[in-house]
Amino acid sequence: QVQLVESGGGLVQAGGSLRLSCAASGSIFSFNVMGWFRQAPGKQRELVATITSSSSTNYVDSVKGRFTISRDNTKNTVSLQMNDLKPEDTGVYHCNLAQRGFGYWGKGTLVTVSS
Repeated sequence: QVQLVESGGGLVQAGGSLRLSCAASGSIFSFNVMGWFRQAPGKQRELVATITSSSSTNYVDSVKGRFTISRDNTKNTVSLQMNDLKPEDTGVYHCNLAQRGFGYWGKGTLVTVSS
């Protein structure tokens, strides 16, 4: 089993920054993909960014140039630096780890961006 715990959400004004962190524990294999997804009120959960064990990254178009995903394989952590936040970035951000055909989710952390 794998446990994921997110931290770093909060309330910020448009144009501001937040940094989210996720710590993974349990049976974690060397090759995996970690990522962040978000769910806005009334909408489906969507991919924000992913990063592989070898640090290849992928971003949804709407956050390119503003968000940066990174990871520390020695600590099994993944972070999301979010700059120039917009009201449409508001939502619950969930950490995800995918390995060997299984996906694991954290409970999420709320990010609210006021206009």
